[in-house]
Amino acid sequence: MNQEPFLTAQNVSHLFGEQQKVLANLSFGLPAGGFTALVGPSGVGKSTLVRLLAGLLRPSSGQIQYANNQPPSIGLMFQKDNLMPWRTAYENVRLPLEIQGVAEGVADTAVRQMLDLVGLNDFAQSYPAQLSGGMAQRVALARALVHRPSLLLLDEPFGALDALTRERMGQELLRIWAALPVTVFMVTHSIQEAVLLADEVMVMGGQPATIVARIQIALPRPRRIEMIGSKQFQECAGAVRLAIEEKVIG
Repeated sequence: MNQEPFLTAQNVSHLFGEQQKVLANLSFGLPAGGFTALVGPSGVGKSTLVRLLAGLLRPSSGQIQYANNQPPSIGLMFQKDNLMPWRTAYENVRLPLEIQGVAEGVADTAVRQMLDLVGLNDFAQSYPAQLSGGMAQRVALARALVHRPSLLLLDEPFGALDALTRERMGQELLRIWAALPVTVFMVTHSIQEAVLLADEVMVMGGQPATIVARIQIALPRPRRIEMIGSKQFQECAGAVRLAIEEKVIG
């Protein structure tokens, strides 16, 4: 994995209105091709940070810079799949390419390749109401990746799923990440999920919020569910939990 910074945030702060300061002086970098997870209590500002990185909001102060000073192509996925119920899985995945005006033949190939990657070719003509929660999230993931972005932003993408489906989706995400060259930044409330998936876990806390800890996860790859019971995994999870308890709750 290339360790050159893909994204650098420098003293980023954000206010809602004129007085409510949500984020304060956030500074961090994301390595190109890396997988970074962000954890912290509800309401601390994690989703606000995702929107800043996506360019949906502008920071009140500070700056977010990208490699070569070129804004990247971005894939964005939220907790709700936000699929259009009147469009099939194929048509939902195709939507970003339609917006970009990609030629029909090129778009068709890209959509079918992405549906194959997420294991849903047999459900291409199914509508969202005909899909399970996990399948709908795989469609949403395919839609976020179909234009081959260089940055994938995930805001609690599996939070609405049951525990077993969430574990499977985490493994699917790792498989897809290994197949596609993309930098991943993922918000999650699950310490276990963050440690199992990421190269680094950042902890956000405080009012206004800042990054209070950055914990490297030195677990070998490929990551497997069975690692959760290992001593090394528990040590990493314990370090993340301690950072939350001492620097956020305490």
